[in-house]
Amino acid sequence: MNDEGVRPARPHHKLTDDGRRMREVLTYSRRGSRFTPRQQEAWTAYAERWWVPDEAVDDPAFTLAGLFGREAPLIVEIGSGIGESTVELARTRPDHDVVAFEVWRPGVADTLGRIGDAGLTNVRMLSVDAVWSIEHLVAPDSLAGLWIFFPDPWHKARHHKRRLVTPAFASLAAQRLASGAEWRLATDWADYAEQMVEVLDAEPLLSGGIVERWAERPVTKFERKGIAAGRDIVDLAYVRG
Repeated sequence: MNDEGVRPARPHHKLTDDGRRMREVLTYSRRGSRFTPRQQEAWTAYAERWWVPDEAVDDPAFTLAGLFGREAPLIVEIGSGIGESTVELARTRPDHDVVAFEVWRPGVADTLGRIGDAGLTNVRMLSVDAVWSIEHLVAPDSLAGLWIFFPDPWHKARHHKRRLVTPAFASLAAQRLASGAEWRLATDWADYAEQMVEVLDAEPLLSGGIVERWAERPVTKFERKGIAAGRDIVDLAYVRG
């Protein structure tokens, strides 16, 4: 968290001294933004209510907790896709607030529709960089949980630096988790699962490893694709000490 009341520029907003945009290594790429009619309907109905415009986080007074108007434990999900896990897990945790980060706008629209269909009030969506947000919008020792399901594996070796689960991010995330809070992950790529275990086992604030499939997590579109392709699904759970 920044103590000076002015937050550093978000990714894609950082400039060099001569005014050029900095080249940055990000963990995601922004895909197409065209809506289906159903997604457009959901966006029109719910975006103003449950999606946070990118520029809102630049206000020094902005807080994630302030999005809900109540005091409640906060869970963050990074890469919520079309919201299948987000909505089901939030539905079973009405006493928690859930902030889901997703940069793919059609996926956000899908999620908004699912939130509306489920009648939930404890989910909000953001489309800004999640790593930046964890660092600058989340206080140390405050998160009740962190969910990262089927993050982009960035298959090519030269792109592995873009993977979300790295030693630097593991250290940051672990510091933001409250004592006893759980970090849940899932992937269908064996080499990424190995990297996750290596990275998270090395983080001194965390303990855990590979676990049986989390029964609470619904089988999602991405999981079904992995299974159809013959890939094994790996679930991991780590706890902040």
